Amino acid sequence: MKSFAKGVLFLLLFLVAVLVIRTFFFSSRQQKFPAIEKVQVSDSVIQNLAAAVRFKTVSYENDSLRDTSVFSSFHKFLYQTYPLAFSTFVKENISSQSMLLRWDGSDASLKPVIFLSHQDVVPATDEGSKWTHVPFSGDVDAQFIYGRGTIDDKCGVLGLLEAAEYLLNKNVKPKRTIYFAFGHDEETKGSGAQEIARYLQKKNIEAEFILDEGGSITSGIIKEVKPDVALIGIAEKGRATVDLSVDIEGGHSSMPPKQTAIGVLSDAISKLEAHPFDARYDGGTKALFDYIAPEMNFVSKMIFANAWLFGPVIKKILSGKNSTNAAIRTTTAVTIFKGGEKENVLPTHASAVVNFRILPGETAEDVVNHVKNVVSDERVKIKLREGYDNPSAVSDEGSEFKLISKTIKETFPEVIVAPYLVVGATDARHYQKVSKNIYRFIPLVLNDEDLKRMHGLNERINIENYKDVVRFYMRMIENSAL
Repeated sequence: MKSFAKGVLFLLLFLVAVLVIRTFFFSSRQQKFPAIEKVQVSDSVIQNLAAAVRFKTVSYENDSLRDTSVFSSFHKFLYQTYPLAFSTFVKENISSQSMLLRWDGSDASLKPVIFLSHQDVVPATDEGSKWTHVPFSGDVDAQFIYGRGTIDDKCGVLGLLEAAEYLLNKNVKPKRTIYFAFGHDEETKGSGAQEIARYLQKKNIEAEFILDEGGSITSGIIKEVKPDVALIGIAEKGRATVDLSVDIEGGHSSMPPKQTAIGVLSDAISKLEAHPFDARYDGGTKALFDYIAPEMNFVSKMIFANAWLFGPVIKKILSGKNSTNAAIRTTTAVTIFKGGEKENVLPTHASAVVNFRILPGETAEDVVNHVKNVVSDERVKIKLREGYDNPSAVSDEGSEFKLISKTIKETFPEVIVAPYLVVGATDARHYQKVSKNIYRFIPLVLNDEDLKRMHGLNERINIENYKDVVRFYMRMIENSAL
């Protein structure tokens, strides 16, 4: 018995030793670069962004509601505001109201780089009633520029053009050709980005890398890491929508069956919510914690350094918050439910819409199979809507990732940089045949409240942060193309 106890003790001590040693060697992955001198950015950039916000370039799910004249007026504003850029760039022939600009480099042997952003914004709900500033007023005070699109994503369009205009004024000429691709309907179907991507493919253009929005600099969101964290999206989730419907005999409510159409469909939905997709700790999410966990306290660091043992614990912790739960599984969201028309009539039809955001490694076909297996009821019809997107490929953490990291560190010296999985959708998903190196990052410093503003009320951008956005793009162009 004593020898058994000694054996158990030895195994425990050995396990502890393994955990501690692995934690000790779980070292920081942060690159060190000297901060560069801050470029003086003119206050004119503030008024330019404020003016851009006043153009209601809104994308609606019903495309017939789009006001195309506003987009045309916005383009004229850009031409007038950035005369050097638009007299230097070649405007490619894109039929939609998206925009593709080419800044020719001196060395045709180098692959081009492509910077993406989008002109359109989501509608401003409760316009004027709950907003502290009217959403398309472009109001400015000592700290902020206010309005729909300040964060998502006119700061990207104008930030890139401000950077280019500044460099052109300095007579900068890139060695590598640069494309600027500004979609007009990223917030809905992304048809503009699809058109641009097809255009580039027809011309056999393969980009060295592509940089879009998607990641940002999070402030206070990852509680275990004290510095702000710059998140570079190396992949994004796919999306698929499934229609569920039930059709059965109706009748009078005084003689109901055991289940009405609503009851059958409710049961199906209850099953889906009770049986989510399995959690997976891999890909972009594991890469995120491989980068940020070395900056945590010893206990947290030990858990992530030993995911081989603590994998179930990590999944349970991450499943506890909606934001991190979305990073480890294909999510299920019931968004629309319809059924019944009169209080004393049994409905003959009930329908629901379920939206799935698909984790890399799974597909829309996997979603349909999951729904069929979980619902397991022949009375429920299951139909996958057209227009789904499978998840993107995962870009690596090689030289292009390091180049973006370097630019971030030079512009924001105190931040931690990490890869991550974008749980939403961006225009970048349409460019996968144009480059294998696609990254998603815009240097907005955002806290929890700012993230709520993005498609919500009182969207705004800090003035100094916006100037840093311009500085980042200046340096990004210099690092990648000069």
